[in-house]
Amino acid sequence: MIIESHTHMDDSAFDEDRESLIEEIKNSGIEYMMNISASLTSINTSIELAKKYDFIYTSVGVHPSETEDLNSKNFKWLREQVSFEKVKAIGEIGLDYYWQEPEKEIQQHWFREQLRLAHEVNLPVIIHSREAAADTYRIMKEEKADKLDGVIHCFSYTKETARDYLNWNYYFGIGGVVTFQNAKKLKEAVEYIPMENIVLETDSPYLAPVPYRGKRNSSLNLPLIAQAIADLKKMDVEKVIEITRENTKKLYKL
Repeated sequence: MIIESHTHMDDSAFDEDRESLIEEIKNSGIEYMMNISASLTSINTSIELAKKYDFIYTSVGVHPSETEDLNSKNFKWLREQVSFEKVKAIGEIGLDYYWQEPEKEIQQHWFREQLRLAHEVNLPVIIHSREAAADTYRIMKEEKADKLDGVIHCFSYTKETARDYLNWNYYFGIGGVVTFQNAKKLKEAVEYIPMENIVLETDSPYLAPVPYRGKRNSSLNLPLIAQAIADLKKMDVEKVIEITRENTKKLYKL
């Protein structure tokens, strides 16, 4: 069975058919799903999904692009949500310099605060990093994130950057981008990263793999991602599924 390590089933893209799609995903052989929070609102909706479905777990965290909404009052509320028993991680958190807003200083401040929260509650971190490799690593090092368990979600950097996080024994979330023809840098990184450090993810509804690129993504596409990794690793796809399943269970203590 496959484990989905990163999806956003509470996204509005699923409003019309969420319940039927979740049922289809469960029946397709998906053992567990990690529905990942990305904003204050999605913390609530993700927790509600985890309450409703026994095979869905969740996280608590605010994506860097949403950190302008954070303040001391609602961050206290965020911290309180971690007590829900099916919260398995702090995330997704990090830095995203692709967009000009929020300002880098705001992103960095709340990245640090959420890393500190992860230390406080002893949970793994789900790291979002886009066009911010140097600052992400620097802040994580300063905040002693090497002492935390974690995953670099939607890894998009070079194998040299991967080496830094492998030194911390971090995991790498590999999704639909690995099937893109122009994803040479990622494919080289996947060839380099040991299977024991890879987890499968879709980041749905985003980043659908080929041949569905540009369409709404879902956990039903995980076998396509597993096959692409198997091709790069020159190994049996069932072995990829087995290893990533155990990796995800270990990371999130499922």
